[in-house]
This record gives sequence, C-alpha cells and structure tokens, in this order.
Amino acid sequence: MTASGVLIVIMAVLFACGVYAMLERSLTRVLIGFLLLGNAANLLLLIVMGEPGLPAFFGDADKDEFSDPLPQALTLTAIVITFAVSAFLLALIYRTWQLGQADTVTDDEDDIALRAPDHAAEEDALDDEVEVELADDEISSDFIDVSTSPITVLHHADNSVIDDDAPVDAPDRRTDERADDPNGKGPDA
Repeated sequence: MTASGVLIVIMAVLFACGVYAMLERSLTRVLIGFLLLGNAANLLLLIVMGEPGLPAFFGDADKDEFSDPLPQALTLTAIVITFAVSAFLLALIYRTWQLGQADTVTDDEDDIALRAPDHAAEEDALDDEVEVELADDEISSDFIDVSTSPITVLHHADNSVIDDDAPVDAPDRRTDERADDPNGKGPDA
C-alpha cells in the first residue's frame, strides 16, 4: 500500500470515529469527536495537496515544480476553526459541569412528549394551529384608524410637559429677493 493509501485509510477511520463520538450524549465525547473530525479534514487536505514541491514565492523553477498554496491555506483555516470551536465546547462543558455536575445532555419534558405515540394530541395541536391562523386573518395590520396606530403623536396642546419651542426652518429673505429679481442677482448687485 502506498503512503497516500495509508493516509486515506487513516483519514477514513478518523472521520468514522469522529462521527461516532459526536453522536454520544456526553459533551466530552462530542469534543473528542469534533477534534477527530478536524484532524481528519486536515489529513484530507494534506492528501489532496499531492506531492510536495518548491515554495511558490522562492526560486526560479518551472511552475509545475511549485507547491499548490491553496490546500495549505485551507489547512491553516481548518486548524483555526477547529481550535475556536474546541475552545467554545470546552467552555460549554465547563459551564455544564458547574451547573449540573455532569456533562451529559438529558432529555427535557418536551422531547419526551414528542416521542410519545399520542396521535390525538397531534390532531388537537393541528386544530389549534388552524384556529390561530383563522384568528390571525381577522386581525388587520393596516393602521387605518388612529386608535389602532402603534405611535401616538403628542403636541404641546395635548400635554403641558411637552416643550414645543424647537427652531423652525424659515425661508431666507435674501434668496426670496433673488428669486424675484429677473437678473437673479438680488438688490445688492
């Protein structure tokens, strides 16, 4: 078996073990599975890169002898993303351990209720949804009347606390005189 064949088998085993570990309920195993998946993705990019060559920024050689920099850049990006998500998962595991002294994810009542084979409850829920949709159709969202408007505009006459002495834009007297003058220069010219 060639070197790339061995790398392909190792990559496949890492992917399989990573997916299996991520399907567990323990957050620590999810972290380990994510790390295995990250390493498998890096190994995949290493395999895709092919035979190593000369650095792309150094030397005077034929372009076929240079190494492709794209898989290297993608590998560095994958390493950074794996590190960031691993740090987040570690913080999540630590906080879960502080709150519950366990790192397993348990089912809540809603999850358990969804697994129960109660078909009558499903039908009732569907009927409730239809009733809500019909009630929504009756409610108008066009603010035609002032009483249904979400914003009420108050003036100083409505409330004595409102100070309504803001400056008002008034037309400039000089521009009015220029507009009246047929030459457009105004009386000063």
